[in-house]
Amino acid sequence: MNRIKWDQYFMAQSHLLALRSTCTRLTVGATIVRDKRIIAGGYNGSVSGGTHCSDEGCYVVENHCIRTVHAEINALLQCAKFGVPTENAEIYVTHFPCLQCTKAIIQAGIKVVYYAEDYKNHPYAIELLEKSNVRIEKVPLQEMVIDLKSKEKLAFVNDLIEKLTESGADDREIEKLHEKTAALFSNIG
Repeated sequence: MNRIKWDQYFMAQSHLLALRSTCTRLTVGATIVRDKRIIAGGYNGSVSGGTHCSDEGCYVVENHCIRTVHAEINALLQCAKFGVPTENAEIYVTHFPCLQCTKAIIQAGIKVVYYAEDYKNHPYAIELLEKSNVRIEKVPLQEMVIDLKSKEKLAFVNDLIEKLTESGADDREIEKLHEKTAALFSNIG
């Protein structure tokens, strides 16, 4: 059985969190992890109980929405609110953190920042992370689909290939079909 790798598992959590975002400009999710356990998650949106950008539009000042609390800050504040230490933790973010989030991440004692997509990567943020010995690693989310019928679909495709084989189809074509099937269903044990 092929299991999802830890980095992909936690990055997928961040992408799932981003689906809760109320920002209309960019949806971002962040997951804080310590010892392979999720300790907090956040997404970008308005303060609790506040007006959401998705309802009334962004409140933009100097090309920045000042209504939005960033995903990384929301995750860190969740830890603060519930008394969960972040020292030596890791954070998985859908996009490279902005300069202000980078500062907060460093101050919180986070030791590794994993991000899926580059987004206005500020040179000073990179410099601060490097000087603080915070490791930065790009971990693009691999395409994955949760398919509850994948085993049945694999069996069906294999049955079709078997029938083609029995009907005398070209061996090279059958081999190509087996290779494509193996690639499409590689995550099924």
